Amino acid sequence: QVQLVESGGGLVQAGGSLRLSCAASGRTFKLNDIGWFRQPPGKEREFVAAISWSGGITDYADSVKGRFTISRDNAKNSAYLQMNSLKPEDTAVYYCSARPGGEFSLKRRAYEYSYWGQGTQVTVSS
Repeated sequence: QVQLVESGGGLVQAGGSLRLSCAASGRTFKLNDIGWFRQPPGKEREFVAAISWSGGITDYADSVKGRFTISRDNAKNSAYLQMNSLKPEDTAVYYCSARPGGEFSLKRRAYEYSYWGQGTQVTVSS
């Protein structure tokens, strides 16, 4: 069992930066792949980025590639999403998620993740 709590959201102007954190409880965090998803107002939840249990493999949605960076610190049971050059279209509730790792490829579909945080709001003003 893994429990996740996101933090770091807020209001930022376009072009600014935010760093989201995902704090996890549970001994198996280091064995889980981590995914970040977001849900814009009135839209479905969408994939943002993922990182393997070891941190050796990452994957990004095309819309954030080159602007966002996912990372993790297994010693601190934490994962992060550094978001730079933010745009108004990045406005959404951002969710941290986890799933048992060990497969060769990272997953992009929300239903493939077992554990979810409560979300943190990111608002980018123009």
